[in-house]
Amino acid sequence: MTVAELKQATLALSREEKQAFILDTLQPLAKDAMADPAFLMQLFPVFLAIIKESGLDLQQLIQFASMFGTTQPGSNSVP
Repeated sequence: MTVAELKQATLALSREEKQAFILDTLQPLAKDAMADPAFLMQLFPVFLAIIKESGLDLQQLIQFASMFGTTQPGSNSVP
């Protein structure tokens, strides 16, 4: 199956199917992306655009994300 065929099939899914697909596949796909820092830098603006288009406040999202992270001693992360 080609990338175009995958894209077409994915976009044809219902909203609920798309959401399930994203939840089921994002983490395994992200593991591959994280192995390539150059690709990760290409992906970052896509995620920022999604957040911006959704109307979410990026600052609130960062605070929310920090609740799920662990702070390492000596790190510069925001509590």
